[in-house]
Amino acid sequence: QVQLAESGGGSAQAGDSLTIFCEAPGRTWRIAAMGWFRQSPGKEREFVAAIRWAGGGPEYAESVKGRFTISKDNYRNKVTLQMYSLKPEDTAVYYCGLKKLGSSEFTSWGQGTQVTVSS
Repeated sequence: QVQLAESGGGSAQAGDSLTIFCEAPGRTWRIAAMGWFRQSPGKEREFVAAIRWAGGGPEYAESVKGRFTISKDNYRNKVTLQMYSLKPEDTAVYYCGLKKLGSSEFTSWGQGTQVTVSS
């Protein structure tokens, strides 16, 4: 069930930057964390980055550490992923996920947004 709204993404050249956005509409969410995952054709969905709603440092996959930055807007229930120094291997469908308070997993998802990086 798609519950989150993603935007941004698109096509870029290697070395370029892109930003993708995600919003959890409405104000009834009890958010523990929001994050980004990605899936390339023929591969499993993998973790990219996440940020806790009540504070604490963000988490990143090793493959994007130092190149991607996740940030949040608690009031608007939004999360942003800024992607720098993009590589062709960053090409994937990026999914926004939300972890509710009391849950150990991301259970709410967006529809996905395509990011394509050409060399």
